[in-house]
Amino acid sequence: MHITFIKPNMGLVAGEPYHDRGRMEPLTFAVLKGLTPPRHEVVLYDDRIDPIPYDDPTDLVALNTEIYTARRAYEIADRYRAQGVRVVLGGYHTTMIPDESRLHADAVVLGDAEAAWPALLEDAEQGRLRPVYTGSRGALTGIETDWSVFAGKSYLPVRLTQLGRGCFNQCEYCATGNIYRRSHQHRPVSEVVAELARDGARYVFFVDDNIIADRAAALELFHGIRPLGLSWFSQADISFAADPALMDLMLESGCVGLVVGFESLDRGNLKQMGKSCNLGFDSYDPLVRRIRRAGLQIWAAFLLGYDNDTPESVDATCGWALEQKFAFSAFNILMPYPGTPFYRRMEREGRLLYDGRWWLHDDYRFGWPGFRPRLCSADELAQACLDARMRHNTLYQILRRSTDRQTHMKSVRSLATYFAYNPLFRDEMVKKHGMMLGYRGLERRPGGRSRAARVGDPLSRVLRGPAAWLRRRIAESPG
Repeated sequence: MHITFIKPNMGLVAGEPYHDRGRMEPLTFAVLKGLTPPRHEVVLYDDRIDPIPYDDPTDLVALNTEIYTARRAYEIADRYRAQGVRVVLGGYHTTMIPDESRLHADAVVLGDAEAAWPALLEDAEQGRLRPVYTGSRGALTGIETDWSVFAGKSYLPVRLTQLGRGCFNQCEYCATGNIYRRSHQHRPVSEVVAELARDGARYVFFVDDNIIADRAAALELFHGIRPLGLSWFSQADISFAADPALMDLMLESGCVGLVVGFESLDRGNLKQMGKSCNLGFDSYDPLVRRIRRAGLQIWAAFLLGYDNDTPESVDATCGWALEQKFAFSAFNILMPYPGTPFYRRMEREGRLLYDGRWWLHDDYRFGWPGFRPRLCSADELAQACLDARMRHNTLYQILRRSTDRQTHMKSVRSLATYFAYNPLFRDEMVKKHGMMLGYRGLERRPGGRSRAARVGDPLSRVLRGPAAWLRRRIAESPG
């Protein structure tokens, strides 16, 4: 068979397809490529950078769906199905709301695809594709990631891989926690280490929701990759800062930074969201000081819009982040994901906006909440979060934060990384605000999709060239 993988784009900026310069390799398709028998021909089209050749012959199209790409995924799926091509949808969004995805697909894959993919391919070959395939929750063994599917494509110079999936927390808002329901599974550490040694990548991102979810497995991984000379980063809950032995081994194995979900400075919000791993500490400040002394660069993630939040509290959160001189900070708006307790609570309380399905609604724009906050309006929350992003990323603040000698200025490479990626993420933040989800029939119009939108504010455009040069030099450097 000829199999076509497609990574959908998000939508339109200024009437043109969004061009994401911060794009990373879509790891899902490298995993599926590794599980596909060599008798099948496989091609990947990344809708963020590639035109989709709908007229090229193919036997099966497989798309990964996330909530912000669901509308675009359905547009692509519907067009292929109208031409008689079979379509498979999978991913977190399909797993959380399968009945919606089934309207646009010949088959859907629920949960982890690895166990279901071989049987799905066999059924497709025999012309007996079933409407639903369910992945197992068993051990993640035998994965042979095949990154050749990305050949010739332009991504950030970062290799993606994964140790484990799932989370022992079950936060009210989180899709991952509610799919895995306080469970965690991980690949054999030896397989992960062998994979990275074989690939020879120097800069690696472990896409785990929490790289330290299983402490024993994490320690084994850090021991295993220590001889490889990697520079790696991942995501972790704040508890790692209270575990000196774990943090020391992280550093020895090449950890350069972590995404940390602080989420909120308000304990009432943390209790409401069920962020138990953060509630064990009276204050983040001592933990942040330990992280900075260790020299780790932190991407601080905040979730704004819980019931105690106001525009003033969002501004105070931004002020605290600036005091800490984090490498990056993400001021994310709380969103009701279908299938989560938060979505159900907003539904019960009559607080959902856009008829409940904001991800498909014509009026929804990226950067606005899909629910009515308790202490301010939806527009006020959107503006407060945008103000925080802009305040955190002025040229003055980028330069001021860079002067932290413990983290960003500890080495030439750390400082280069800081200046290579801050302008990039600032640019993408500006571009995405107000984005329309989906293409709204753009491809069917004469001259449709003539170019990709590359808008940004003047500062972002000035910094774009030097930042790109730094990213290339980081990728090419031996370590």
